[in-house]
Amino acid sequence: MAFQQLVLRCALLIGALLLVPAWSAADDPAAGLYERSIRPLLAAKCVRCHGPGKQQSGLRLDTARGALTGGDSGPALVPGKSVESLLWQAVTGANDVSKMPPEGDPLTADEIRLLREWIESGAAFPDDEVAADALPTHSDHWAFQPVRPVPPPAVQNTAWPRTAIDALILSRLEAEGLTPSREAERTTQLRRVHLDLLGLPPSPELLDEFLADDAPEAYERLVDRLLASPHFGERWGRDWLDAARYADSNGFTRDMPRTIWKYRDWVIDALNANQPFDEFTVEQIAGDLLPEPTLAQRVATGFHRNTLINEEGGTDPEQFRVEAVVDRVNTTGAVYLGLTIGCAQCHNHKYDPITQRDYYQLFAFYNTTAFNGGNPAEPVIDVPSADQIRAGEPERKRQIRDEIARLETEVITQDDAIQSAQDAWEQTLTYDDKKALPFNVKNAVDLPPRDRSDVHKRDLAAYFRGTDTARQQFPPLDRIAALKTSEPQFPTTMVVAEAAEPRESYIMIRGDFLRRGATVTANVPAVLSPLPPRSEPYTRLDLAKWLVSSDQPLTPRVYVNRVWQRYFGRGLVETENDFGTQGERPTHPELLDWLAAEFVRTGWDVKRLHRLIVTSAAYRQSSQHRADVAEVDPLNKLLARQNRLRLDAELIRDAALSASGLLTAELGGPPVTPPQPDGVFDFTQDKKPWVAATDRQRYRRGLYTQLWRSSLYPAMTVFDFPDPNVTCTRRNRSNTPLQSLTLANDQAFVEFARGLADRIQQTDGDDTTRLQAAVKLCLSRDPASLEQARLSAFLHQQRTAFGDNPAAAKELAGESAAHPAENAAWVAVARVLLNLDEFITRE
Repeated sequence: MAFQQLVLRCALLIGALLLVPAWSAADDPAAGLYERSIRPLLAAKCVRCHGPGKQQSGLRLDTARGALTGGDSGPALVPGKSVESLLWQAVTGANDVSKMPPEGDPLTADEIRLLREWIESGAAFPDDEVAADALPTHSDHWAFQPVRPVPPPAVQNTAWPRTAIDALILSRLEAEGLTPSREAERTTQLRRVHLDLLGLPPSPELLDEFLADDAPEAYERLVDRLLASPHFGERWGRDWLDAARYADSNGFTRDMPRTIWKYRDWVIDALNANQPFDEFTVEQIAGDLLPEPTLAQRVATGFHRNTLINEEGGTDPEQFRVEAVVDRVNTTGAVYLGLTIGCAQCHNHKYDPITQRDYYQLFAFYNTTAFNGGNPAEPVIDVPSADQIRAGEPERKRQIRDEIARLETEVITQDDAIQSAQDAWEQTLTYDDKKALPFNVKNAVDLPPRDRSDVHKRDLAAYFRGTDTARQQFPPLDRIAALKTSEPQFPTTMVVAEAAEPRESYIMIRGDFLRRGATVTANVPAVLSPLPPRSEPYTRLDLAKWLVSSDQPLTPRVYVNRVWQRYFGRGLVETENDFGTQGERPTHPELLDWLAAEFVRTGWDVKRLHRLIVTSAAYRQSSQHRADVAEVDPLNKLLARQNRLRLDAELIRDAALSASGLLTAELGGPPVTPPQPDGVFDFTQDKKPWVAATDRQRYRRGLYTQLWRSSLYPAMTVFDFPDPNVTCTRRNRSNTPLQSLTLANDQAFVEFARGLADRIQQTDGDDTTRLQAAVKLCLSRDPASLEQARLSAFLHQQRTAFGDNPAAAKELAGESAAHPAENAAWVAVARVLLNLDEFITRE
């Protein structure tokens, strides 16, 4: 009986314990307060915006543990310190924190008192408190959905389509009661595809050859020939350099020169070699992190060294390091994802499902890169040629550098004496001496010592230590200079590399790098396909591979849309840099997905994508205006015809060089300085050296022209050359009188007209034959009879006018002209042809 009573008492005790929570209000009054008052209060006032379904600012308040963990701004609770707790500051509006909740009834005074009491008492809560699973980030927006290719639809006009592209376009046209345009004339087709693929007009010889080829596959053979040309990489490399914000200077007001043209050449070579786009991407984002990276793969990382560098005095290196990382994040978002990622730098994206946490997780991928605040050009690498490598010159340079380093340890002990000698040397400099100094050294000398930045001081010290004065007084400097003279010289280029020590990444409150929020680690936006799970931190290499992974739908859509845009003047998604909810929907969604899927299916084959587009019937249509199309589709979004497109800035120069016969066709190399008007640098802080080339470099393609960010080449700026400070994924096209004045009067274009005139006059035959040759050179066709008559009359009139004015004739024809009046008359004809709308337009 006693045993039975004992069992009964134990059972009653266990039952009672089962009815009691794990915490006890009697044992922990704060936990009891939480369960009784605080949790219901948070559920009523906060969970709508900070619960499992929505986490505004990355914060969950459906559990006390979520409040302790905090959100983007860090922990919301500091147990025992209510005044320091963000949660209490938010409900009271203290410390300039926006008062919460933003809508509905605010907390009453009693509710705020209870909340403060709970925090001050330690913010206790049940140990077994369980949070509901957070709802996954999801969007029904079309761009975030998997790429789903559809088979080409059936169409009524089965004779027109040449490819699946055509069937997908034709089905839309037929639905709108429209028909495609006739095929363009063969001369137009040749000039169009030649300009589009190579950025150059076809030669008269190629035109004759193409017109004489009646084979059905003649056009396709032509396309294959053009795709194999090394000029393909130049033409399409310029587009990629726009996106990569390439320039040859650092930016900001000082805008000092940088050496990164090897990256430009890498882009050209990669496109010419038809490097698959996924490899092209991985090497640019993270080539340095590949196993045993090649020299070329390291050069490729220059993509993200095209950021600006601020060398002003008194700047905070960390601020501009952060700005460079921000630029890399924003550029990656625009170029690969087609999203306005940068809108989430200071707060959650207003329209797209991109949070501020997403932004700084992307930031963390790039926050690990090296940055030397004392020398912002670092890291740089030597890029020796294959011949130099075979000759062992890199090893010889390493040995010399080791000896220089040893000598520099001796020099350090004499720093004070060298500085004194430098100060004395400065006092001896005359006005003429200063004029002869390199421009960056002269800029430093012209400033009082107190106003010189670290960069000024570095440039001036480096120059002085190389002078005869310094070497004579300090023998180690003589010896160092001699070693440097014997050192093999290699081109250098700026690259991305990992920092020696990892950096912590955190959310920057309101985008301010001084206001640290919650710590974050590298990851991709939650709304997109996730990275493969693993325990080690993700790296830039993981990001690069993710950008071109098969289940990431944005990159292939964005890229094929951008290529399409170049061929038709408008993308299938018109807002090519915004595939988000505020962007335009695709005009042909099935075509966009078919192209994207085909691009990935065929191994990211870039040239195959180009060939697919330019051999389509849609591309080969006439661009002539049609009233029936204009009535139904005034912007030609349905593509019932081709579009006329003005050439890009560099291509206008290139076309004129090609027609004139002056073009220097070699690929790659350092930037060049063709003639430009005087006074271009008058409004810049540091005057830039610009000595117009007098040899073959004077006539290089526009792609190779030196690009100063603060003072772009004027003849290209007037034709809408983009701002290289930021990524550009589509150029504007304007139409201004200044463009015509540039074509007629700019020094470079006058030279091109002289070259064209000389080329015309070397043609055998009479005026009629020469005028026909001139039109063929410039417009890739024969002149109409009316055009021939007008040109003939103009030539006769110019001969008469210049015959009566020898001085004007000599001025236009040039000092070396043997027959000034005759030459000037033909130069005048050449200027007319180079200024025609048809010359600067791709039909």
